[in-house]
Amino acid sequence: MKKILTACTLLLALFAAQAQITHTDKGGLDKRADEILKRAAAKMGGTVSFDVKATMTGADKKVATTANAAVLYSKGRYRMTADDYVLYCDGSSVCQWNRQAKELVINPMAEGEVNLMNPSALLANYAKNFRPKYIRTEPDGTAVIDLQPRQAASYHKVRLLITEKSGLLKKIEVHRYDSSREEFVISRFANARATEADFRFDTKAHPEVEVIDMR
Repeated sequence: MKKILTACTLLLALFAAQAQITHTDKGGLDKRADEILKRAAAKMGGTVSFDVKATMTGADKKVATTANAAVLYSKGRYRMTADDYVLYCDGSSVCQWNRQAKELVINPMAEGEVNLMNPSALLANYAKNFRPKYIRTEPDGTAVIDLQPRQAASYHKVRLLITEKSGLLKKIEVHRYDSSREEFVISRFANARATEADFRFDTKAHPEVEVIDMR
């Protein structure tokens, strides 16, 4: 379950409204993929709520595990609830609250990553780090875009499924060389309202929780 929660957390940063798509790579840019990805980044310009279903499939094509999470997201901050876990991010640190164990672990946000450990960097610098390719548009209007890493990685592509007209990201697939795969499906996407308190754990309201600060 912890592995799934980590994977879901990585997904969230992809929706950062401040992630401007930049093109430092010269030539070879797929213009249609570029246009669609710009719309996907702009779609997350406000405060939104959505559900995520994460599925991990092994090399034997059998589903290893699944997890569902409800997410409230706003400009790089989020709150994600999945079973007995709640994750809070205020933009500078990430708090993982294990409600059953009555434990809160605080970690700083990773900086400077350009791989899947920081999907916002993936989106902001995809033209530099990946070869984007428009694959097709399905009959229902879903565009399929592949991002192939320019440098050696444990995966050979990241596939994005995006509603072409609106820019709504529907699904992310990470395809690894060992034939294993992770999928993140987004549903119940809606505009929402939030306050600063929604993205911070209230220690005063939960004095019984042990706080482990790793910053």
